[in-house]
Amino acid sequence: MTIVLDKDQANESGLGERIGLECPYCGVYAHMTPQSVPDAASLMRDKPKQVGLVYQCDACHAPIFLRFTVREYSDNRVELLRNFVELERPKERFAFSYLPKHTEVLFREALACYSNNNFNAFASMCRRAANSSFLALGEGGKLRAFEEVMVAQDIAEINDETFAPIKAVLFGTGEEGDIPLLNRAQAGILLEVLKDMFYQCFVRHGKLTHAIKVRQFFVSEENNKLQSA
Repeated sequence: MTIVLDKDQANESGLGERIGLECPYCGVYAHMTPQSVPDAASLMRDKPKQVGLVYQCDACHAPIFLRFTVREYSDNRVELLRNFVELERPKERFAFSYLPKHTEVLFREALACYSNNNFNAFASMCRRAANSSFLALGEGGKLRAFEEVMVAQDIAEINDETFAPIKAVLFGTGEEGDIPLLNRAQAGILLEVLKDMFYQCFVRHGKLTHAIKVRQFFVSEENNKLQSA
């Protein structure tokens, strides 16, 4: 089904059905209601290939700008494909406090590139963040990280052809120019794989160590109370 902007009747069909998105402002997955629609007559005059529509987040009422591709211009209306591009993406969340400081800085910048749809800049920053993490892990760190990534590929059932660019970004040893160009789908896979690698190598260890220390503290406190009683 397409979205239709009608010149003569000044109405829009296909816009009444709200869409669901994670809001880049409040972080809530909510319905988005059409708020501002371009004038069909102006579009037919200029015939842009892409059109911007403004939706409103039902949770926080912030304006969300989406870009649609024009399917067809006809005599009295403009048809838009329902697929759209989010111009503002929600910020990715991660337990950064468990990462080594240098790795944290690089990974934060990588996520900023991803949120702004700069997927090849994102890939470059992922390479730098990964290399930083290997150094922090010490001897055998890169091999350990590689094993975690292979486990992730197996769990997610990603075929070798699709996964090859991901491995090339994270474990390639060539120059920066050797990093493969990524599309949106590949960047999304890279993001989740790198997050999982960092979780297994740093976050899981940090959380488990902290939890055990807390348990040991309370056991020690209880023992001290029993001894002094």
